[in-house]
Amino acid sequence: MAEAKEEDVRLGANKYEERQPIGTAAQDKDYVEPPPAPLFEPGELKSWSFYRAGIAEFIATFLFLYVTVLTVMGVKREPNRCATVGTQGIAWAFGGMIFALVYCTAGVSGGHINPAVTFGLFLARKLSLTRALFYIVMQCLGAICGAGVVKGLEGDARFGLLGGGANVVNPGYTKGDGLGAEIIGTFVLVYTVFSATDAKRNARDSHVPVLAPLPIGFAVFLVHLATIPITGTGINPARSLGAAIIFNKQQAWDDHWIFWVGPFIGAGLAAIYHQIVIRAIPFKTRS
Repeated sequence: MAEAKEEDVRLGANKYEERQPIGTAAQDKDYVEPPPAPLFEPGELKSWSFYRAGIAEFIATFLFLYVTVLTVMGVKREPNRCATVGTQGIAWAFGGMIFALVYCTAGVSGGHINPAVTFGLFLARKLSLTRALFYIVMQCLGAICGAGVVKGLEGDARFGLLGGGANVVNPGYTKGDGLGAEIIGTFVLVYTVFSATDAKRNARDSHVPVLAPLPIGFAVFLVHLATIPITGTGINPARSLGAAIIFNKQQAWDDHWIFWVGPFIGAGLAAIYHQIVIRAIPFKTRS
């Protein structure tokens, strides 16, 4: 009986052997690196898919700001956070909306919903400068409109009293602390985006299905848990800009530069790390 079981195991191992090499053994798998996107592609401006993608980024960022800023307003409205979703709920609102919206728009625009993500992917030559600038403009417009709708629901007085969801460096922390938190937080997000959408990884590990929006949304959730006490968590210049413009108080503008400089530095570092260290693309020979 024992010999029969061993035979079954041997036959099963041969029948269901690994379809793909795993880990460092996978580095030798044939893979053709896609060519870098051109810096400027005039044909895009004549394509409906180009404008459709921009509209998708606008709507996604609008919905993102609407749900997340409204969640922040609900938490701040109550004197006791235990009566609301609390800090964890705010983090879930941001992470959950990114998960849902990336899932919905990935096939149309790539599901960036964040100028820092767009900037990082542009540095990696995943999209043209034309498309990157168009996305960033549409993301910012969507964020302004989303925050504006929240202000309309809350009313001017209550919206101003509750801080409008604007990002600021909280008391007890320096501007350097806030900048560092934004750099590292955005690095985590953009590095996750690169890893979750890496075509070579998908080809190599096709037997390990990964739903890309899930790790991206979870990264946003975790970063918010860590940095809400420091900056309220920006890691998205459009989100910070939309809330600051609609709130439009001096305290929001004093620190606003942090929520552009930090995310762009973090995104740039993530792009460099993934392309040069992880993928070693500059060191590959091209035929």
